[in-house]
Amino acid sequence: MKDIIIIGAGAIGAAVARTLAQYDLDILVLEKESDVGEVTSSANSAIVHSGYDPIPGSEKAIMNVRGNLLFDQMCDELDIDMRKIGSLTIATNDEEVAILRELEERGKQNGVPIQMLNREETLAIEPNLTPEVKLALLAPTAGIVNPFELVIALMENAVDNGCALHCDEEVTDIRKVEGGYEIVTPRETYATRIVVNAAGLFSDIINNFVNPTKFEIQPRKGEYFVLDHFDPNFIRHTIFTVPSSRGKGILVSPTTHGNYILGPSAEFVDRKDDYATHAETLSQVMTTARKLVPTVPANQIIRQFSGLRAVEKSGHFIIEESLPGFVNLVGIQSPGLTSCPAIALEVVAMVKKTLTLKKKENFNPRRRPVVRLNRMNDEERYAFVRENPEFGNIICRCEKVSEGEVLDCIRRNVGAKTVRGVKRRVRPGMGKCQGGFCQPRIVKILARELGIRNEEVRMKSPNSWIMDAEMMPEE
Repeated sequence: MKDIIIIGAGAIGAAVARTLAQYDLDILVLEKESDVGEVTSSANSAIVHSGYDPIPGSEKAIMNVRGNLLFDQMCDELDIDMRKIGSLTIATNDEEVAILRELEERGKQNGVPIQMLNREETLAIEPNLTPEVKLALLAPTAGIVNPFELVIALMENAVDNGCALHCDEEVTDIRKVEGGYEIVTPRETYATRIVVNAAGLFSDIINNFVNPTKFEIQPRKGEYFVLDHFDPNFIRHTIFTVPSSRGKGILVSPTTHGNYILGPSAEFVDRKDDYATHAETLSQVMTTARKLVPTVPANQIIRQFSGLRAVEKSGHFIIEESLPGFVNLVGIQSPGLTSCPAIALEVVAMVKKTLTLKKKENFNPRRRPVVRLNRMNDEERYAFVRENPEFGNIICRCEKVSEGEVLDCIRRNVGAKTVRGVKRRVRPGMGKCQGGFCQPRIVKILARELGIRNEEVRMKSPNSWIMDAEMMPEE
């Protein structure tokens, strides 16, 4: 019998796994997708929220503020790209000014460092903002993070410290048994003393297998634009509109890789696999973004995408031991990414009610560092490439990704097995040509490393084949 089975390997499940890996436990993580962080954690705004917005005293406020405080150490230990660039929430009329004053009061109650700036102060630090700005709420502890890297690093470190991870393994049933639970998948039936439900969009289904108290997840879709890295000084902070009941509003923000992101929209949808984007919705996103930053350049758009948030019908975070040994993490929408390290500590406290936890003497909180050529100066880079020539072979011209970086991301303990897995780890295909140059090369490297034929390489999930047959000429 396992000590703990965690269902879901997104940001929440991965953070829980990594935190519990400090203890002498037999832990298994089950993920129905082909990779970690493949659903909500891979399609979001990539913001480390400061915590001024949630209602004081709510689970969202408590987890957001605690999570923000824990993020620096977590990212340092795991070599995750995160920067506390601060956020500005913009008011351009009297109605928005009133809302901004309410947010200022919330921020004070939540204990978040904030500062109200007048028009001149705001434009002095962000000259490309709309001249119609009246007030702006500065939250200096807000930041940006690479969300793909976050989840991968958390799970890598959990596996390094003894956790087992099974991808492509969907939970189809859960049964209460003496001493714990049976978890059924198409591969096997597992026995475990504790279940942690971190299944995101599908956390209601996991709960409803066994809990007489039913939950209902309503997916909320957000559509985004991604802009190329055209000007490092275009916007320096994350710029928000004032939030509403539908979410935190449209933002314009830098990313950790020098791109810019616009969005998201906020619309409830019926299906948990509805990732379509719509011209009308994206047009509204652009219109709102240009109310914040009038000079947003449409000719720099390189991609649009959508993500789904797991909104429980109540609208609240549900963080509780719903049944003995059954921990529910349900409805963890925004600011869930920021909250993940704090939520993980809550799970540890709940697990202690059932299991005696003994810390491992050999727990290592750090993962093997990632080689980042773009952080080296010319002399360091030349010396490194002389010793490691595969890092001198550029595979992706747009993002300047080398073969060495691709090989490393495949060979790590939670390594890439698909084209999208490589893309999310080291960025080939993220640039202006969106994989037009590098994708055939990535396919060949994956096939060679995984010991399969080129036509067996998948884009992401099972059956997402790229080629019907071998068509790639030898170089």
